[in-house]
Amino acid sequence: MLMDVNGKNLLFDSGAGTIGRLMEAGLSISDVDYIFYSHLHPDHTGELVSFMFSSKHGRRIERSKPLTIVAGKGFSAFFGGLKKVYGKWIELPNDLFCIKEMSVSGFDSMKIDQIEIKTAPMNHSPESIGFRVTDNVGKSAVYSGDTDYSTELEKLAIGADVLICDSSMPDGMKHDGHLTPSLAGEIAGNANVKKLVLTHLNPECDEVDMVAQCCRIFSGDVVLAYDLMEIKI
Repeated sequence: MLMDVNGKNLLFDSGAGTIGRLMEAGLSISDVDYIFYSHLHPDHTGELVSFMFSSKHGRRIERSKPLTIVAGKGFSAFFGGLKKVYGKWIELPNDLFCIKEMSVSGFDSMKIDQIEIKTAPMNHSPESIGFRVTDNVGKSAVYSGDTDYSTELEKLAIGADVLICDSSMPDGMKHDGHLTPSLAGEIAGNANVKKLVLTHLNPECDEVDMVAQCCRIFSGDVVLAYDLMEIKI
């Protein structure tokens, strides 16, 4: 997911196909200012190595502005492991790359110019965090990443304009560490968000009306995510 906020391009997770989708959206990897990782599972970090390699070696898209990766505590060790495998091929100069780790035990925050970033631990894996992005006029979007039911997510999302939320399986087919439409709707309702976007959809979700299941619980606006969907706040 990409957020264009106050002229900054914020990328959230980079699973397989991310670079191609960026290009379809009219951007290159050199346009990305920040990457935010919700956690370290392969479907969320799988294209990180390609992203770093291309940032260093792509002649037409070679990076000239800094890239910052923001993730939960432990990411530096994870990236260090990748460097042991790939070495200099994914190493950018210090003036073009840095890592910022956020708390995985409680709420945390940081500033990017006039953009406020808040994080909270999610109920998925030890390093999992969700993000709330608020621009200079108070518009806000929340990205859960992967999570099971989480009161921290409810608190993070209070009053948000948009909540992009894990809804991996239909009601009645729940997997541990993930939400269903009804549970996502319950969180959105308790947080009083304006729009709920259901995402991280497994193939089983194609067989049911996920929005209808959610709307039994949540009375606000609900949409089902799809590739290259664009939402303006």
